[in-house]
Amino acid sequence: MRRLLPRLAAALLTLCLLLGVRPARADRLLDLCDVVGMRDNQLIGYGVVVGLNGTGDDVSAPFAMQSLRSLLRRLGVQIDAGQLRLRNVAAVLVTANIPAYVRSGGRLDVTVSSVGNARSLRGGVLAQTPLRGADRRVYAAAQGALIVGGFEAGGASGGGLQAGATNTARIPGGGLVEREIKTSIEQEGSLTLALKQPGFLSASRVVEAINKELGGEQARAVDAGAVKVKLANPKDAQEAVQLLAKLSAIEIAADAVARVVINERTGTVVAGGDVRLLPVAIAQGGITIQVRERAEVSQPGVLSGGQTKVVPQSEVEAQEAIPQVAYLQGAASLAEVAQALSSFGVSPRELASILQALKAAGALRAEIVVQ
Repeated sequence: MRRLLPRLAAALLTLCLLLGVRPARADRLLDLCDVVGMRDNQLIGYGVVVGLNGTGDDVSAPFAMQSLRSLLRRLGVQIDAGQLRLRNVAAVLVTANIPAYVRSGGRLDVTVSSVGNARSLRGGVLAQTPLRGADRRVYAAAQGALIVGGFEAGGASGGGLQAGATNTARIPGGGLVEREIKTSIEQEGSLTLALKQPGFLSASRVVEAINKELGGEQARAVDAGAVKVKLANPKDAQEAVQLLAKLSAIEIAADAVARVVINERTGTVVAGGDVRLLPVAIAQGGITIQVRERAEVSQPGVLSGGQTKVVPQSEVEAQEAIPQVAYLQGAASLAEVAQALSSFGVSPRELASILQALKAAGALRAEIVVQ
């Protein structure tokens, strides 16, 4: 384990050095902002998947049988519940996102997820399923063969292997838009741009770049997260299209947010932006605990009437490492921060604890995000 620590520290240093190189480049305006009103809408529906190879719902999931009977009745087929044989059928929820400006007849990608105890949806076909919006109106219909990313295999003894989810599938282009959703981006004679990462400096740069491109004072900042752009003729839809086309070509050097993201589950630490470190002293140590288990036989006397038993014995030892104390002079860039912290030779999980402690002490000038 000790041999891996320098490698992990070196890998982290390399990553931070790459992130610390800040090339002089700009981002497109519409990559940094969203147009208010131009958004996706979520759709959901309840349907039936047929054609499974004995991997569908069983009798303990009655809604699958009810859904199949309802489907057959709509098709003019009357059948008794006792004549139905499940396992080839599964009840599912179907979800999709419909983007803005999609017209009737457009295609959508849909996701199909089992709501019963189906083991796998591989080889199944989704019967026609209406997809409804938040207002309960039908906006699309989904149908088609499923594509399952995971797989499973098993033997006669009961052992098996599974990789990925087999009770969730996708149908690329399986949704057909039946009703258009009205999209309006004009509000009070102007367009509103919402910054994906709000910031006063970024909002100021957006306003400056737009006014420089369009001339005059057409853009103004509402707050750190929104910028309004005036329309000369709000009733002319062509003007809004031309304006957004001009805005899409504008490039802006956005303000980089100083942020350190820590994933506690995987021990991953990712830092970006203008991270700075003030002078600070750090003492880092650890404790090693060893637990040994062994079994001893307890043999009673001949005339004691007792029984021979196996008694477990445990030995616990703890060794505390000598703390490593270091004084950091401070760092003005992400590369210098990485170089300063890499001198400890700790694992990513230990580095995450050190970063949180630095933030609590006020020595780390960055936002800490723990996932």
